[in-house]
Amino acid sequence: MLDSLFRPKAVAVIGASTKELTIGNRIIRNLTEFDFKGAIYPINPKGEEVRGLKTYRSILDVPTDVDVVHMVIPAKLVPQAIEDCGKKAVKFVILNGGGFAEVGPEGAAIEQACILSAKRNGIRIMGPNCQGIINTDPEVRAYCNFTFTRPDIGFISIVALSGGVAELIHQAFSEMGVGTRLYASNGNACDVSIPEILEYYGEDEGTRVIVLYVEGLREPDKFLQAAAKVAAKKPILAMKAGRTKEGATAAASHTGGLAREDISTDLIFEKTGILSFRDVSELCNAAVAFSSQPIPHGNRVGMITNAGGPAVISTDELVAGGLKLAHLSDRTVEYLKGKMYPEVGLHNPLDVLATAGPDHFRAALDAMVGEDQVDNVYVNMVTPFFVDTDGIARQVVQVNKQGIKPLIVNLITDRRQRGETVRILRDGGVAFYSMPGTAARAMAALNRYNAIRSRPAGQVRTFDDVDRARAEAIILQAQGAGRKMLSAAEAYGVLQAYGISVADWRIAQDAAEAEKAAAEIGFPVVVKADAESIVHKSDMGGVAVNLKEAGAVRGAVQEMSQKLQAEDMRFFVQKYLPGGREVIVGAKAEEGLGHLILFGMGGIYVEILKDVAFKLAPVTNIEAQEMLSSIKMAPLLKGVRGEKGVNEKALVETLQRVSQLVTEFPMIDEMDLNPIIAFEDGSFVVDARISVKR
Repeated sequence: MLDSLFRPKAVAVIGASTKELTIGNRIIRNLTEFDFKGAIYPINPKGEEVRGLKTYRSILDVPTDVDVVHMVIPAKLVPQAIEDCGKKAVKFVILNGGGFAEVGPEGAAIEQACILSAKRNGIRIMGPNCQGIINTDPEVRAYCNFTFTRPDIGFISIVALSGGVAELIHQAFSEMGVGTRLYASNGNACDVSIPEILEYYGEDEGTRVIVLYVEGLREPDKFLQAAAKVAAKKPILAMKAGRTKEGATAAASHTGGLAREDISTDLIFEKTGILSFRDVSELCNAAVAFSSQPIPHGNRVGMITNAGGPAVISTDELVAGGLKLAHLSDRTVEYLKGKMYPEVGLHNPLDVLATAGPDHFRAALDAMVGEDQVDNVYVNMVTPFFVDTDGIARQVVQVNKQGIKPLIVNLITDRRQRGETVRILRDGGVAFYSMPGTAARAMAALNRYNAIRSRPAGQVRTFDDVDRARAEAIILQAQGAGRKMLSAAEAYGVLQAYGISVADWRIAQDAAEAEKAAAEIGFPVVVKADAESIVHKSDMGGVAVNLKEAGAVRGAVQEMSQKLQAEDMRFFVQKYLPGGREVIVGAKAEEGLGHLILFGMGGIYVEILKDVAFKLAPVTNIEAQEMLSSIKMAPLLKGVRGEKGVNEKALVETLQRVSQLVTEFPMIDEMDLNPIIAFEDGSFVVDARISVKR
């Protein structure tokens, strides 16, 4: 539990200083000025008073128990200081200073010494190289942090590895006049982790929405487990940075080369129900809406406006965000007839006119809230000098407090002249924004979250017709021989063991065997060079297709033997399947996560178009279907211009069988089934590459 960290009864600062421009002074100042409800103990060997507080030469001299100790001292002194804290039964230490693993091997050794000392003494470490925590709860008021933002009480909790970004987000809320609840930035995170903090926020009754910033996930499996549990209870809004950085070294397969560096984080967010953002301002604006508004039950919007232009812009933004304008029922129209000016058109958007006053707005709000066809209420509010805008604001607040449907306001005003109007909305917990696009995107975020929360979970199918022992024997044999790549025969053997449909095939050592294999399979056939040194066979002249008679097979084998000159050369003879649609299914191992599963348009086009979708294994039937429908060329799978569509059910089954295969054999490193030829009555693998970890 992190209760003692976020709700400490006593805080000490080792390295407290009388110098104003130091962290050791700033933390004391933040605690006192934020009205911390517990005891504050500055630790200073010189015994000087710090900001009016008595100092102690050592943590051992402090007269009471201490929950949290800040350490603002040179890194080399920290391990011994932790030992002293152990004698005092301190529960948490916050290492605000640097000089640890982030600076190199020497610092890493000090950090490891800190970890070992803390474990011996039953102490948890926040950091090192971190800011700390903040808790605005009136009963706590803990500002165990050296930053400068003075947050108001609110419902948004923030957690970020980067202290700079955490403070950027925190300051953004402050400038918007929006309060926060809990705040944590854990730096190197050698002990207290983001998954732990997420779980704590998930149990905190005062937290309505969690804002998360990451630059990578140190323990993705633990994060996935924690995030899934928390996201089921309350919204997590997240941003992952570093998206423009070039990915890791491209792997030999298409799947490895197509997987972006950050794709696994995106997939974790998706699988756990985290709402992902690419822009920090959009993230913050959405969090404001989540902190004050209920989650909608649908994507239909009722719009109230007193200006035409902003309504047009708002409509475009809302529709772009996946929402649609609701149709007003006859009952609602009848209700509005006696409440609006005669000139008002009683439709959606409802333009109440620039002269509309508090009563008009209230009637329009009541109508939209009471309309069964409306799930969200959006208000464009211009503040002309000839209207009681304060009165309008009070009516908006009254409806907002009902909490029946999400209510988002685009407030178009001069805040210097309409300060009271702004104050009324802010104090009333209304989510309001100064630009129509900003307001619309905040509403769209609420609806994105509802769509995520409402989507069916699907089922992970486990096939009981697989021959796991056969697949295991093949893989272990390759590993035992020190080979990373499976031969074609081995790869197809593994696929067949897991019930994945493949085109009929044989292995031949020479031209004579190839002719015999072709006759057994039935013409036409394909012949492929099979050697570990040959990766992209078609690029090297190692593939011959549509061979219709024995002489053509013999000629193709002889030509490949002469051209490629591989010592381990064999020949893969396979049934030629003309027509159909070429797709790719692949898998790539991700450290700590299992495997990424890939689907897309296959053949040579996969490298050109990169029209692919990824999911994390194990893949449910719903996720597999989403993979098929999410690629840009999905209509081709349905059939266009008289062409027959493919059997999507068969492709879904293939994806789930591949998912089961790599889940049960984590030693599979990468897999490319490219292409799979998909037909109306089924699909068949016609080229397969599988690599395993040595």
